[in-house]
Amino acid sequence: MLRDITIGRYVSGNSALHRLDPRTKIIISIIYSIFALYCDSFFSMTVISVFTAAAALISKISLKYLIKGLKPMRWFLLFTIIVDIISINGSVIVQFGPVNITYEGIRTAVIIALRFIFFVTGTSLLTLTTPPIALTDGFAHLISPLKRIGVPSNDIAMIISITLKFIPNLADEAERIMKAQRARGADLSRGGLISRAKAMIPVTVPLFVSVLRRAEELSLAMESRCYGKGTRTPRKKTHFAKIDLYTLIIMIFFCGILAIIEFYN
Repeated sequence: MLRDITIGRYVSGNSALHRLDPRTKIIISIIYSIFALYCDSFFSMTVISVFTAAAALISKISLKYLIKGLKPMRWFLLFTIIVDIISINGSVIVQFGPVNITYEGIRTAVIIALRFIFFVTGTSLLTLTTPPIALTDGFAHLISPLKRIGVPSNDIAMIISITLKFIPNLADEAERIMKAQRARGADLSRGGLISRAKAMIPVTVPLFVSVLRRAEELSLAMESRCYGKGTRTPRKKTHFAKIDLYTLIIMIFFCGILAIIEFYN
């Protein structure tokens, strides 16, 4: 299940989305996430879903693979939906003793679930179509003006890139440890909540050891390459092309439609 996490993974390709400048994709992802978390109408959510599906088709990454990436978050999403349905007051549809299921609760639960799905999918598309090094250079270029006020933009970009890269790596490591424990006879899926929590101890301890080992190896690798000892230059020069300009124009048009919908909603 943990191997299904798509955030932080990169899938090599030659689609139009892969060829975009990383700065363009980061800007689009930020704007997309803001509108996905802000919009509050089903019509706006429909427009966002069409935009997301179109982006997935352009990237040539299957929707099935993107939807599969939501699988590890399904219990958190289900818990959020249930809490919203039973805790928000409004027009009662069904009543089970002291618990009221309202129209407002169902509407809020669906909207929040869609926001979560769109946010995860949008972030996944960014990392799936952008190599980690290009992502780091893109972040560094975008926040480079902050150097004038003493902000270490290159370090911040590196931290963001490493964080995104380590999410799938740690998920793969946890999956490997769980399989190794099952091969030794450990039962990780039976019993109550307390029993399952105790059964996860043999997985958690090796995982923390692996995290510390990876962090130490990364720090040694960065020190051996004299990271932080001078001005860092990008491996590959990036530049805005016509496709980046057209993509930003389409994004501005898309945002304008959503703003109008939300204004008149």
